[in-house]
Amino acid sequence: MLRHWHVSFLSFCFFFLFLFLFLWTPYDEISATRTFSVDLINKTCKTCSDKSTVFNYTFCSASLQEIPVSRTTNLQGLAIVAMELALQNATHTLSVIKELRRNETWGHPFASACLRDCDVLYSEGVITLVDAVAVFLEGKYGSAGAWLTAVMDGTTTREEGFGDMEEASPLTEQNYSVFQLCDVALCIVNLLVSHA
Repeated sequence: MLRHWHVSFLSFCFFFLFLFLFLWTPYDEISATRTFSVDLINKTCKTCSDKSTVFNYTFCSASLQEIPVSRTTNLQGLAIVAMELALQNATHTLSVIKELRRNETWGHPFASACLRDCDVLYSEGVITLVDAVAVFLEGKYGSAGAWLTAVMDGTTTREEGFGDMEEASPLTEQNYSVFQLCDVALCIVNLLVSHA
């Protein structure tokens, strides 16, 4: 419980750090990099979609447009929004896993082991996403990309674990969302690296 509170508090702090940086930057310094429309979101999602067969344009566009601040920010801001959404989803998924483990009615002992592994992997994934946001804010885009990739690999591992026992994963939707949000953030980070 303390660990969950700690992660929620960190997520809250990063969000307000982002807002502070966004709101307190002098207008003349950001006007050249800020786009005041959903065009940046759509263009970014389209560029990312064109580069990958697993990237979901519709998911990217809908997820980013859902957050009002993403409509008035630059590419760096979109990366932070995507990472924060991934962190929020991963934290929620961790609470779903814990609930599934408490109310476990699985007939297969392997399913119980899979949920236990998911618990460990998502706990690590949440911490990894917090680290990704932190190194991104330090301008270490390569490190942020590596952390995001690690979380994406973890979601795939979680799905495969349930597939091995030939049962439907109770976390397919959550794994997909975390994977896609990390992919959105990773693509944006890669765009920033290529424009540096």
